[in-house]
Amino acid sequence: MEKFIYEAHSGLRWLVVLMTAVAFVWLLVRYIQNLAYDKRTHIIVASWAGLVGLQWLLGILLLVVLGQYSGIQWSHAGVMTIVLAVAHGYVPLKKRADKIRYQGGLASIVAVGVLIFVGVQLVNGWV
Repeated sequence: MEKFIYEAHSGLRWLVVLMTAVAFVWLLVRYIQNLAYDKRTHIIVASWAGLVGLQWLLGILLLVVLGQYSGIQWSHAGVMTIVLAVAHGYVPLKKRADKIRYQGGLASIVAVGVLIFVGVQLVNGWV
């Protein structure tokens, strides 16, 4: 069971990376072209945030199943919990102007990328 959850958590990261790239490029192109923030854009951003949430959930499940609660695991889980909150930072912007929604989505993706880098480095012992 542990190996399955670990492999799922490890493998899902590539889907998160792919969706992050798709969402970032989609938002950036539509922002530059001054296009409306439409339903498809919302679905792409919500899908990206949902995958981040699924990755977080698998990580928490892995932490519980393994029963390892060292400082490294808590630090990683803490940073990734912040990542989850930042990934959903676009939600309060729902009633704002399109430009603000695009800027918020792009900022959220960049901030999540930086935080994930830090969180992964904690596990690798680089930070």
